[in-house]
Amino acid sequence: MAEAASRRREQRGWYWYDWANSVYSTSVLTVFLGPYLTSVAKAAADADGFVHPLGVPVRAGSFFAYTVSASLLLAVLAMPLAAALVDRTGRKKPLLGFCAYAGAAATTGMFFLGGERYLLGGALLIIANMSFVVAMMLYNSFLPQIAEPEERDAVSSRGWAFGYASGALVLVADLALFAGHDSFGVTEGTAVRICLATAGLWWGIFTLIPLRRLRDRYAAGSGLPGEAPTVIQAGETPQRGRSRQQLRETLRDMRRHPLTLSFLLAYLVYNDGVQTVITQASVYGSEELRLDQTTLIVAILLVQVLAAAGALVMGRLARRYGAKRTILGSLVAWTLTIAAGYFLPAKAPGWFFALAVGIGLVLGGSQALSRSLFSHLIPRGKEAEYFSAYEISDRGVSWLGPLAFGVAYQLTGSYRVAILSLVAFFAIGFALLARVPMRRAIAEAGNPVPDRI
Repeated sequence: MAEAASRRREQRGWYWYDWANSVYSTSVLTVFLGPYLTSVAKAAADADGFVHPLGVPVRAGSFFAYTVSASLLLAVLAMPLAAALVDRTGRKKPLLGFCAYAGAAATTGMFFLGGERYLLGGALLIIANMSFVVAMMLYNSFLPQIAEPEERDAVSSRGWAFGYASGALVLVADLALFAGHDSFGVTEGTAVRICLATAGLWWGIFTLIPLRRLRDRYAAGSGLPGEAPTVIQAGETPQRGRSRQQLRETLRDMRRHPLTLSFLLAYLVYNDGVQTVITQASVYGSEELRLDQTTLIVAILLVQVLAAAGALVMGRLARRYGAKRTILGSLVAWTLTIAAGYFLPAKAPGWFFALAVGIGLVLGGSQALSRSLFSHLIPRGKEAEYFSAYEISDRGVSWLGPLAFGVAYQLTGSYRVAILSLVAFFAIGFALLARVPMRRAIAEAGNPVPDRI
């Protein structure tokens, strides 16, 4: 009884990190930073519309997409080392706090982004987004430790719903500030910078709650007596040597679970489409569809509200039909919705709102159920390292989507061409996921198989 109460307390604390960091994902990455950083880059561009970071000619309209891609590529390099460190020492919570506050500080620093400081904006985005991704990997890896197998769909869905509710709440305040900036005595650009900075403050303040309630677990392999010594190569610190060895062991271990890898491959493909939609939707709306910022904020607010409800509804559907079938259904809906997005007319807010409704209904649920489904495929004691691989699939490999968007604009000057590629991500992801025998995958990972999966 006491154990169940302690577990529920941790679950409630765990939800609060979704509440804390979702504002960065929504207000910064999805709504404001893309169009604003693009405008700053255009202000710094030469007569041909190019900026030259590190001497490389980049079309100003592609700078944001390339920067997102670079941040995620760096996160790919950081996550396995962070995961190996955590699973060796068990000190997951301090590293989560460090990453969260590094990201929150960089986001708050975006208040000083203005004029032609596109390089400052790019640097802060790289720090914030890299920290966000690594922290999410650590946060997700708590799920199998704080929830029993039959609880995970519901716990994961509540976390996503909590986060989307947070994003919606702050977006309402952002909309009031942005739409009424004159009455507040600030310029439109200053209003955007305030919205960016307050997202960082929100992230930092509410991260205190999960850091108080979550607890670290003892990690086997932390160098205690009786354990086989770790071989340290010349020039390495002891901890780096442990991380190196643990990373090799994880890769070898994952090869012994091919069905887990099959799920990750499917997730990698369809989630690349999801993440590209999240990061590039506001740029597509402002640059290609020529919609104003207020329209974009209202559309993303609509997505947030529906995604919170959708995550809970899809959690209920998963209990009735199984998580795998529910995810497959959501991928069909994603395919139809994004295909329709290609045909949206410019300067037509109503059609863009309709697209937002379609995205919102499937966004939260497909992400939440994917997270809970993967938690069943992890051998016990390997949570952080396996969620490192998951997070690489989640956001770490999603640099391919923004890169494709950037290249498409670089070559064609149109974002419509890029959106067609996203249909393939969802269709191929559907085919790959449908082929994974989920019950056998869970059993081969050594975990109990839920009644309905």
